[in-house]
Amino acid sequence: MNDLQLAGYEHTSLGVMRYIVVINARAGTVLEAGSEAFADRIEAAFRANGREAEVKLVHPRDLDDALSLAIEEGGAIPVIAGGDGTINRVLPILLQCERPVGILPLGTVNVLGRDLGLAGPLEHQIQALCEGEPVTMDLGRVNDRLFHSLSGMGFFSLMAREREFARRRFPFSRAVAFVVAATRSILFTRAITVDIRVGDQHRQVQADAVLVTINSFDGIEWRRARLDGGHFEVHILNAGGLISRAGAAFAVASGRWRSSKHLTSFTGEEITLIRRDKRRGHITFDGEVQRTPGPFAYRLLPKAVQVIAARPQTV
Repeated sequence: MNDLQLAGYEHTSLGVMRYIVVINARAGTVLEAGSEAFADRIEAAFRANGREAEVKLVHPRDLDDALSLAIEEGGAIPVIAGGDGTINRVLPILLQCERPVGILPLGTVNVLGRDLGLAGPLEHQIQALCEGEPVTMDLGRVNDRLFHSLSGMGFFSLMAREREFARRRFPFSRAVAFVVAATRSILFTRAITVDIRVGDQHRQVQADAVLVTINSFDGIEWRRARLDGGHFEVHILNAGGLISRAGAAFAVASGRWRSSKHLTSFTGEEITLIRRDKRRGHITFDGEVQRTPGPFAYRLLPKAVQVIAARPQTV
């Protein structure tokens, strides 16, 4: 018997389960389709799987309250729908939740959604969600800020800012916006000097980027085999200018980034990053950009939340 059954739900195709789907009304997918048409599409997809869905489209500032109410309703499974940034915003709510919450990825990159096996057309994602199982997931905390997948500075923070700008400039195509943002980031990133402390070890690097991930990513799809592996992984994009950044981008796109000479990676359970330029630099949390001074103390929250995954996780 899985946790969904223990929570009072019969997780089989024989009974009708009810879901409350809280959606970021400002998500690009929603804006492209139109809110009413998008809500109808979600309801129809759940009905096709023998489920009932109540869709709540809310402004980003109201996501916390709407999700909290959905979680409090005992006769339904709560689902939060949006991109990686939307999931990041509601992490404090998920952290307090004592039962599994479904995630429906609606963003451009959808790092967490891919890790949960939720990809492809919306109808396929909803089918996978309905047939999924609860898993535990580690979270990370940077000072007072939570994140679920990755946090970075340098190239990665510039990429997040450029992506937001490109979305407004090319609202008709998220793919075009992504390519434009990536190209501008490769061209205009400036090297940063960072002190990296992992436990008792210390090193100072000059890098085009530093990325901290919760658990280890691999392959061309940048997926994690485990969401509860209990460690951080630090990736350093060596300072080498345009050639280094372009080479690293090609290595990531081809799935050979683990062997790239432009990238250095190592693991740890507690990480501290200190920028030596003394400026209030930009740092990203799951694609959301924040301008804040360091140092940045990364601490792991093991098995902090329960979410519904479409695929079994490695034990």
